[in-house]
Amino acid sequence: MKKGIIALTVSFLAVSAAAQQPVSADRFADAVNHWNKEHGAQTYERYKPDRFREIADNIVAYQNADGGWPKNLDMLARLDPDSVKAALKPRHRLSTLDNANVYTQVEYLSNVYLLTGDTLYRNSARRGMEYMLSAQYPNGGWRGWDADAVTFNDGIIYGVLSTWNEVLSGKPHYAWVGDDLKARIRASWDRGIDLILKTQWVQDGVKTVWAQQYDHETLQPVKARAYELPALSAGESADITMLLMRIKNPSPEVVEAVESAAAWFDRTKITGKKVVTVPVPEGLAEDRKIRKDRVVVDDPEAAPMWPRYSELSDNRPFFATREGKKVYDLREVPAERRVGYSWYGTWGNKVLKKYPEWLRRLTEKK
Repeated sequence: MKKGIIALTVSFLAVSAAAQQPVSADRFADAVNHWNKEHGAQTYERYKPDRFREIADNIVAYQNADGGWPKNLDMLARLDPDSVKAALKPRHRLSTLDNANVYTQVEYLSNVYLLTGDTLYRNSARRGMEYMLSAQYPNGGWRGWDADAVTFNDGIIYGVLSTWNEVLSGKPHYAWVGDDLKARIRASWDRGIDLILKTQWVQDGVKTVWAQQYDHETLQPVKARAYELPALSAGESADITMLLMRIKNPSPEVVEAVESAAAWFDRTKITGKKVVTVPVPEGLAEDRKIRKDRVVVDDPEAAPMWPRYSELSDNRPFFATREGKKVYDLREVPAERRVGYSWYGTWGNKVLKKYPEWLRRLTEKK
């Protein structure tokens, strides 16, 4: 009798703990943002973040036969998943890693499995991992949505390798991963890191950072969308550098890559300036639909910033029109593109903040 009471008590405590520990749905924000852009403002009910079982059930229902998921769906929507998928264009029903997809679902499901012990979620997460493994190219990279190229853009390679790093580091929500699967993940991780090292751009004999995407065969920078031209990309490069700094026992090659990237961020930072959003006076807008603009202004107190794109040859900042014309002044970019794209960002600051600590820790190990 006492054993039964104890078992019930333990079960009750586990359920209570799960109810008090909702799984964060924050990493689905990018998908929700894209969903709203494509379908308009939300007019449907959504699950609150603490309804993690219902959200996880949504995720399982949206999963494709190949183990991946269509992108840009609202996983918190109280809608019929079959109806939502049926309404998508055929291409948009396909699985893709674009826009923080697949690895975010895998993480969520793994956390829900940790809380509930329901194997439905573990099995779905495993199928997601199988998709991530099968989608890796022989060169060690993963493709994006807009171009069949090795893609660092939209966090694709960073997202997958960050997941692999958490698995290999023994994070509790991935404790379910068995030895055989973990060995395959280790091999995938090694190929991915090797690709990162191979694609770090060398400028006049000096290693710098990374481009958004590369040709599968030549591993040379290539464009994706018309306005995403071959260039050094500060945003993606900052994420890659942060990933490399999370490696516990980095090889000499990884150490060199981090040191080179940190040096590039330091010497290319723009100080004393910032980007501000300003209203556009009535009648003066280039496009009557645009009611705000972005301009660069002086501010001695501003945090350092970097351009989204820098020339491969000399780090000169540049921009592009939607048609793909390269320009060197933000004011030359049409209003729609000035406002609709992040041409500057503070991405490198997290690298420069973390780098001294990483360097100290590395020195202490020697």
